[in-house]
Amino acid sequence: MTIETELYIEHLKRLPETGQHILGHQSEDHIVVYQAYKKSIADFAITNQFLGGNDFSYTRMSWIKPNFLWMMYRCGWAEKENQERVLALWISKSDFSEILKKAVYSSFNGLHYSNHEQWSKELNSSDVRLQWDPDHDPYGNKMQRRAIQLGMKGETLAKFGKNQIQRIEDITEFVKSQKQILDRNQLNELCVPIENVLEDFNSSVI
Repeated sequence: MTIETELYIEHLKRLPETGQHILGHQSEDHIVVYQAYKKSIADFAITNQFLGGNDFSYTRMSWIKPNFLWMMYRCGWAEKENQERVLALWISKSDFSEILKKAVYSSFNGLHYSNHEQWSKELNSSDVRLQWDPDHDPYGNKMQRRAIQLGMKGETLAKFGKNQIQRIEDITEFVKSQKQILDRNQLNELCVPIENVLEDFNSSVI
């Protein structure tokens, strides 16, 4: 696995405990987002380095999550049905920002929309959905901090899946190894990807 990791106990010390933050593993120009799939979709993605194949649908909403532990909560550490393979997808920060600019909250938020009509109109015209959900600790317990996930469909999803992904890496074995550590309650030995708050983004919906 090419993603750099750190001990979870060190991870906790560096990151904010509350608020809404886009956390992700980053380089200067790229950010990693995660998705979990069944074997056939993951095998195609790894082999071809884009999303596709007979079992992947470009007609449905597809969600990406830059926060590793939120992805682990969602896929049950790669143990939920049809989410047994965890993929790390590298995209440029500029492409991530482009997706973010299109995002509309999946439910009405009075802080960002003057009324339901405005929100509904924007929702129906956008290919991207945004949700802020409670972040989770390694055991799946809710935290005060909130994590972002973005759902894509239509042209935005097609552009992401076929053109914007610059590298796809299967990190399932890492996930399984850390789950074994977690099952032994050895939290001091648990490792997670090094993540930082994404500072240089621009979006009117955050």
